[in-house]
Amino acid sequence: MQLHFHTSAAPADTTVWPVQKGQSVPEFAASAQADFNGDVNETLLLYGDGRKRLLLGLGEKTGLNGLLKAFRKAFYTNKAKLGSRVSLDLTGLDARQVEAVLLGIQAGGYNLKLYQTTQPEIALFYTDAGELHVQVAEADLTAAQEAGRRAGIIWEAQRAMLDLMNAPSNYKTPQTLADWAVASGRDHTYSVTILDHDELARQGYNALLSVGQGSENPPLLIVCDYTPENNALTTGQPVRTIGLVGKGVTFDTGGVSIKPSANMHLMKSDMGGAAAVLGTVEVAARLKLPVRVVGVVPATENVVDGMATKPGDVITSYLGKTIEIIDTDAEGRVILADGLGHMVRHIQPDVLIDLATLTGNVIAALGYQAGGLFTANDDLAAQLLAAGTQTGERLWQLPLWDDYKDDISSDVADVKNYSGKPINGAIAAAKFLEAFTDNHPAWAHLDIAGMAFADTEFGQQKNATAFGIRLLLDYLERIAVQ
Repeated sequence: MQLHFHTSAAPADTTVWPVQKGQSVPEFAASAQADFNGDVNETLLLYGDGRKRLLLGLGEKTGLNGLLKAFRKAFYTNKAKLGSRVSLDLTGLDARQVEAVLLGIQAGGYNLKLYQTTQPEIALFYTDAGELHVQVAEADLTAAQEAGRRAGIIWEAQRAMLDLMNAPSNYKTPQTLADWAVASGRDHTYSVTILDHDELARQGYNALLSVGQGSENPPLLIVCDYTPENNALTTGQPVRTIGLVGKGVTFDTGGVSIKPSANMHLMKSDMGGAAAVLGTVEVAARLKLPVRVVGVVPATENVVDGMATKPGDVITSYLGKTIEIIDTDAEGRVILADGLGHMVRHIQPDVLIDLATLTGNVIAALGYQAGGLFTANDDLAAQLLAAGTQTGERLWQLPLWDDYKDDISSDVADVKNYSGKPINGAIAAAKFLEAFTDNHPAWAHLDIAGMAFADTEFGQQKNATAFGIRLLLDYLERIAVQ
């Protein structure tokens, strides 16, 4: 699909008209006013004069994520009817709104049928012959063109992460994530280091190794480092370093503490944190953000064989703290212990953020509308909450008080990985992770279990959302100008 910007209307096979609820429809659609209310995601396709016009309802108040989702669904549902040339008037929208609309339109062409032998015919609009003509005010033309460039970069990273997350485990191993990172680093000029099984063993990343030891696909530690060209080495001015750690469990059976079979097939999604981190580093590098971004992904499978870690085992993490394994299905926090350990020992970032599809308990608390935010740093909390509100990838802060510390107290080790209680599981997991941050003053944990895999128009069961990339990008751009 080719993207063109204009300051006047352009001829097209289909013209898309966004309509707010309560707003009058265009004159050509007056006869359809009674059938169209402008409710969110409402669409009405009209034919006449040899052209098609698609009315798209946006509801009463539409934020960035609402715009993105409305255009994504409308274009996905109607893509076969659009023709090759589509026009859209976005006059009056600011650059962030234009970016959200264009992200939604590009996402509308996503194909979830990754491994079907008979692939659906690609809609003409989403081929190289497709054209999207966007009308904006002349004063906004340059900003809109930049929004289009950004949307293209963000969508390419999101689409790659959607494909990785939606891939089944026989097509996606820890090595698959490493190969993607290496290729991305090579293409977009940032460094990538892979610590393989032998190197992990030599250096003592035993928490990560313990989770992966039941799998024939060895665990890896992926380190992606984007450093801007105008850094302290060239300018003499310090550049802030943001460390991102993402849980990369490419399949999770629960280990010896095995999960019920009913929804285990969805555990190919247990790398949502890794997807957010890998995608964000690529976007930061391609947009040349003036901030150093280091992504660390401990990648592994959590499966069962005779070598698998057993409940009651005690392991020693990279930082030297010992962990009693109460539940092998609480593996995400165990591998993050070594990911965080690598970050605080080797990178020493100014800000440290980890993301993980960590607990079902956070879904019980917040549903599928927000991720859980845990931090003792009020400024960091405010920045992340603001980024979530702006992008619509929302967060809600939950407590991290020391009153919950007993939940990770072990009789035989420094900490245990599971409290055994049916309550406050997300908080207990955050308290566990806190023990491996070396008291970092600006650390935040994001539990995105309810957000990384969700119901969408793309499929009949839950599938990937690429949640976190836009959230983190907004946060990085906020602090880059401070």
